[in-house]
Amino acid sequence: MAIIAENNGGGNFERELIPSGLQVARCYSMLEIGTVSETWEGQSKNSKKVRLTFELPNELRVFKPENGEQPMSISKTFTLSMHEKAGLRKFLEQWRGKAFSEDEAKRFDVSNLLGAPCTLTIVHTEKDGKTFSNISSVAPVMKNMSCPDQINPNKILSYDAFDWEIYNSLPEFLQNQMAATPEYGRLQAAMAAQNRSVATAQPMKPQELPTAEDDYSDLPF
Repeated sequence: MAIIAENNGGGNFERELIPSGLQVARCYSMLEIGTVSETWEGQSKNSKKVRLTFELPNELRVFKPENGEQPMSISKTFTLSMHEKAGLRKFLEQWRGKAFSEDEAKRFDVSNLLGAPCTLTIVHTEKDGKTFSNISSVAPVMKNMSCPDQINPNKILSYDAFDWEIYNSLPEFLQNQMAATPEYGRLQAAMAAQNRSVATAQPMKPQELPTAEDDYSDLPF
């Protein structure tokens, strides 16, 4: 699947291309996008998507003067599946340098990838008159190479523990993609129900308030 080049402001801003070739990298971000509808060979299907982002510690640039040098980064989106034909499983097998056993593939926690180093092959491809940096392949870090220490903090956005600060920091196209998923819809519905519950909750009567003599021995703290 092609990498989506990010444009964080419109206008004539163009993001610098990542140099092509081998790049040592480290996974630092995992974004659970949710279930999206897509068409493949004329058929429409729903697939859960996850987006992995890698920092390139040998490609430092000054994006904002106040932050100094920071690593360039590149992302790739996968269908969240460990089926033997799934792109994610093939990518991970290239990364680890060996195939998954069927037991290993039954359930894989993608968040385990955070902080893990690898070697990426970066290629430049053209689409609609624009050139993009894409991840062509992945491999373990070779013995004669080393990956510098991680620079960016690990970042994970999952619907199980949704972090609104991370969501609000995402590019608009990613926010829109997530907002169109049923997972995001259920999250919003749950928040609305919680707000209604708080709004309709009846305050305790003064005589029902606990006093200093009440027994707190059963409290969990």
